[in-house]
Amino acid sequence: METSHDALLQGPIYIAGHRGLVGAAIARELGHLGATLITKTHAELDLTNQAAVRAFFDNERPAAVFLAAAKVGGIHANATYPADFIRDNLLISTNVIDAAKNAGVKKLVFLGSSCIYPRLAPQPMREDCLLTGPLEPTNQWYAIAKIAGIKMCQAYRRQYGFSAISLMPTNLYGRGDNFTPVNSHVIPGLMRRFHEARLAGSKQVVVWGTGEARREFLHVDDMARASIACYLRYDDEEIVNIGSGHEVTIRELAALMAKVTGYKGEIVFDASKPDGTPRKALDIGRLHSLGWEPTFSLESGLADTYRWFCDNIASARMG
Repeated sequence: METSHDALLQGPIYIAGHRGLVGAAIARELGHLGATLITKTHAELDLTNQAAVRAFFDNERPAAVFLAAAKVGGIHANATYPADFIRDNLLISTNVIDAAKNAGVKKLVFLGSSCIYPRLAPQPMREDCLLTGPLEPTNQWYAIAKIAGIKMCQAYRRQYGFSAISLMPTNLYGRGDNFTPVNSHVIPGLMRRFHEARLAGSKQVVVWGTGEARREFLHVDDMARASIACYLRYDDEEIVNIGSGHEVTIRELAALMAKVTGYKGEIVFDASKPDGTPRKALDIGRLHSLGWEPTFSLESGLADTYRWFCDNIASARMG
């Protein structure tokens, strides 16, 4: 890559979606590196509004962009508001990428999701399995919008020479995660349940499924460091998977969660409930070739997250 590392950290960097799990972690890491950051709340800048986005880029002239903003939600939200998911995410990608190119941004990092890959993709999933089979129907609207963002980055690179890269993270967790009982993902959901079971002295915690489904998890701070490593070292149109390279069964995850939270009761698996996809892992050979390795093990990452949960979520509920 022609642009030096130092040059890429000069000038203001716009973090789109800085209040989200990923955007906040990237902002923290860039702050540690001494970068100057530009952030805007949704109230200050609606990224689905093309005129507002163009005006922002014309006025602020960021040197680089991390596009972590997205409309996200679980299975129920995707099923209830499919039009919102595809429309808003298409608008965000289109508006930001186009305005960034027109404003002379040096480099843009587009952040997607592993849900872009086919539902039955070979495991672990390589970057070249994109568009080789049907998507998971429950989140296809979000996935299609993210795929369109990837293709837009590639098209703008080819036609305009715009330096845009696309990164696809695995399942993320960490400080700032969503711990609400209804909408949380597996790690924050289990963490809250094991924590509350310990406080209540519950004799058992019931976990959905057989416990045999396998998942890959990455601490969001590691994801942020990987994203910045790609920003500094990678400049190509091919997407890059961001993962830990390590899988665990849900049974193993539950045992770790009990250990981290101090829960001593029984863990029961309800096999009448669905396991979901048997396995969902990313091939991270391309990321490894850039010299990046995660710093958190799953246990140390869960312990870090639990400390944050106790200090910020559990204490707030008790206060």
